[in-house]
Formats: sequence, C-alpha cells, structure tokens
Amino acid sequence: MFEVKKITVVTGHFGSGKTNFSASLALALAKEGKKVTVVDFDLVNPYFRTADFAEAFAKNGITLRAPEFANTNVDIPSIQFDLGGLAAEDGYLIIDVGGDEDGAVALGRYSHVLNSYAETDELDMLGIVSFRRYLTRTPEEAQEYLRSIERASRMKLTKLVNNTNMGMETQTGIIEESMPLFQQLCDTMGLPAACVAVADSIEVPSNVPADLLFPVPIVVRLPWMPKSEALL
Repeated sequence: MFEVKKITVVTGHFGSGKTNFSASLALALAKEGKKVTVVDFDLVNPYFRTADFAEAFAKNGITLRAPEFANTNVDIPSIQFDLGGLAAEDGYLIIDVGGDEDGAVALGRYSHVLNSYAETDELDMLGIVSFRRYLTRTPEEAQEYLRSIERASRMKLTKLVNNTNMGMETQTGIIEESMPLFQQLCDTMGLPAACVAVADSIEVPSNVPADLLFPVPIVVRLPWMPKSEALL
C-alpha cells in the first residue's frame, strides 16, 4: 500500500469514488492494526457517504465521526465535533469531503488547522479522479475541477489518485484506457500519483505500476447488492 500520512483529506467530483476509497483505506489501515478515525465531512450529499459504514467500521475498530442527522431524513449541515482536536489525536485521520464546491468551502473553515499539518508533512490532500464521470472525462476537465476545490477549500492538493471505474461494471480495460489520461493530469498539475485504485475482483491492468497499485473492494453498493466481505 502507498505511504499514508497522519491525516488524509479525500476530495474529488461527485461520483468519483471518494467514499469507496476512504472506506477501503480505513479498512486497510485497521487490518494492519492501526488506530483509524474517519470523518464524514460530506455535508451536502445524503447518499453513498462514509456514515453508511458505521456498523462495519465499529466491527473493525474504526472510529467514525459524522454530522448530526447523517443518514436520517433531516440531513442538514451540522457539525458537533472538533476537527482540530481529532487531528491532534494519535493514529490516522481520514476526512471524506463532499464532492462539490460547497463541500470544499466547508472544509475551508478548518484550513488554518489542516494547513499547519501540511507544513510539517503530516497531511496529504488527495484528488480522486474518475475519467468515466461527467465533467472529469479529460485531463483538462479534471484539472479545472480540482483547482476549483483548492480555491474553495484554501488548501493545496498534494497527490492524485486514479479511481476510474464504473462500480460493479468495472473491467480491466477501463482502467488501462485511463492511465495515459491520469499521467497527463499528473504532469499538467505537477503532482505525483498516490496510487491507482483497482477493484480486487478484476485482473490488474498491465500498465499499472506495482508501486502504485491499491487493490480495493467495492464497498459502496446499491441497496439490493450483497454486502462486501471486506466489511465483515
């Protein structure tokens, strides 16, 4: 697995797979015996959020902090936890941010705290990219969107993640086709690749370097789909 810093901020477009990535990263760290806290910072999207995995996280010793009313029919922005305090605690902190400018603006309220960890190289802000999603189908579109997140959050991305997929329909060829686009995006933005997320149910694409491979289960599923064994 790629090097994970004390704090990982996960950002990207709606549907880019931020929640699946965040949950998979938390589970991977927990299986290594690490102390992990996940913050569901998605204040605008009531669907497919890390709060959906409260039970699974608890079984794996992962602490989840979510806004009040998450996963209810009164889903409104309401934060009752101290993000700065959580950042200062021992262990790893993963922050799953809402996938639009509003989510980034909310994160910006804590930029002075989080940027202090970036200055000491204890924080990564990851830009999650799926080239199969609307508005991020090209490196140019993806760059424009990710730069808007930086401006709104008053924070800087440190690394990029290729998370190109189509959920349960993901095939090896889809990821293979995305790799040149991902490399172009990294070069254009001047940012290194953190990893390439590849569903653990498919064959690893031949053009994904071994040091960038991050096998992930598909943990975000529609209600009628079976639960992933990774969550048990």
